[in-house]
Amino acid sequence: MFESAELGHQTDKATFESEVPALRAALLDAQFELLDLRRFAVVVLINGIDGAGKGETVNLLNEWMDPRHIQTWAFDVPTEEESARPFMWRYWRALPPKGKIGVMFNNWYTEPIRERVERSSKRGEFDQHLAEILRFEEMLVREGVLVVKLWFHLSRAGQKKRLKDLEKDPKTRWRVTERDWRFYDLYERYREVAGHALRLTSTGDCPWTIVDGSDPRFRALFVGRTLLEALQKRLAIAQRNWVSRQTAAPLPPQIDNLNLLNALQLRQEMDKRSYADQLERLQGRLALLTRDEAFAQRSLVLVFEGADAAGKGGAIRRITSALDARQYRIVPIAAPTEEERAQPYLWRFWRHLPGHGKAVVFDRSWYGRVLVERVEGFCSEADWMRAYAEINDFEDQLVRSGSIVVKFWLAISKDEQLERFQAREAEPHKRFKITEEDWRNREKWDDYARAVCDMVDRTSTEIAPWTLVEADNKYFARIKILRTLCQALESALGA
Repeated sequence: MFESAELGHQTDKATFESEVPALRAALLDAQFELLDLRRFAVVVLINGIDGAGKGETVNLLNEWMDPRHIQTWAFDVPTEEESARPFMWRYWRALPPKGKIGVMFNNWYTEPIRERVERSSKRGEFDQHLAEILRFEEMLVREGVLVVKLWFHLSRAGQKKRLKDLEKDPKTRWRVTERDWRFYDLYERYREVAGHALRLTSTGDCPWTIVDGSDPRFRALFVGRTLLEALQKRLAIAQRNWVSRQTAAPLPPQIDNLNLLNALQLRQEMDKRSYADQLERLQGRLALLTRDEAFAQRSLVLVFEGADAAGKGGAIRRITSALDARQYRIVPIAAPTEEERAQPYLWRFWRHLPGHGKAVVFDRSWYGRVLVERVEGFCSEADWMRAYAEINDFEDQLVRSGSIVVKFWLAISKDEQLERFQAREAEPHKRFKITEEDWRNREKWDDYARAVCDMVDRTSTEIAPWTLVEADNKYFARIKILRTLCQALESALGA
């Protein structure tokens, strides 16, 4: 895999100086066309052998193009804040918006490869991590991101020469550390692990380009041309209004009228006195659980979805009444902003994830893609179909990082919804809760019901199951939600 990059390509000074001006001009033209179109973002991943010129190339890209529109990230050891969240969290937050270029040095490949080289992870764990990365990159591509992956390579002799040359120069001596020499000693192991990683993660959508790092001039021209070609090809497609793949395998048809929602007994009995008694006990139980020492090493992600007027807000208030105000945050989800539309659809949820000892309540969530966006036609069938797997991957990362994920769907009957809509319109202090869109959504009741049933079937997993809440009686719904939440916390914390 690395044979061509070990040939020792050379570019003479005259050739380099004659070709650079035209290359820089073309890169700038492509960059500003990207900025004007704002149809897609570009992510450039910089990985490879120590001493192969990765840092110099990052600096060169900022010099050759307009640095105002390049977001450069050099990731180091995760901070305490980053360690309290999923592995990918710090990379999710760094993704550039449409029209911008993000250069990521020491990215999501660095740590898995390093751990495998040092044998702190097993082969199966390594391959699983690479598979997760592949699915993430596939999602980025389907969301319109251009991913350019560059692996900078040196032969063992070339790396040794490079490190010694850097050590001799007082201006660059600081760049060579004991860690660099330790990885030099592990060169063959590193080459083997890297080759395996590149083989498994070089795809038609996100191929690796291997860069010979032995000669700075050759390396600079090669990287510049590679990036330029990728940009020009994608810009030409974007001019023709590129969209992601539109086809998808169909969901199984619904043969009869029985489904997860109409099988529920939505009218459950509970009087006000019984409700008040149970509410006080469950809120006290919840308060103690979130103050337990074990919760300080976990986090809580609550997801509330449901029909309009199903009582999500009231249920959320009964939960937060039991929590320390410094401990939780409520994130209400509406239509995406311009900033959010410039990113992959999960981005606006990634950035709200809680750290250890904290809770975040999502009043509507990432499931909008397979509900509202599906029913209203805001995305293609292929997009919402792939979202099921992407959401499952996302929640799997949450759980493996220590989050307790609890998801509720509040179900009410169509008649009960009508009564609540009419009651809201009749009360001046509640009229803001009812909109024309709420009335319009009733016309698509059956479409939403089908979408909800498909959502539950495909995303109710062993690690993050859905709880369907019979919500015609608000008292019953709130108590069921609190009891379910307490049970989930007790199970996770061993309380």
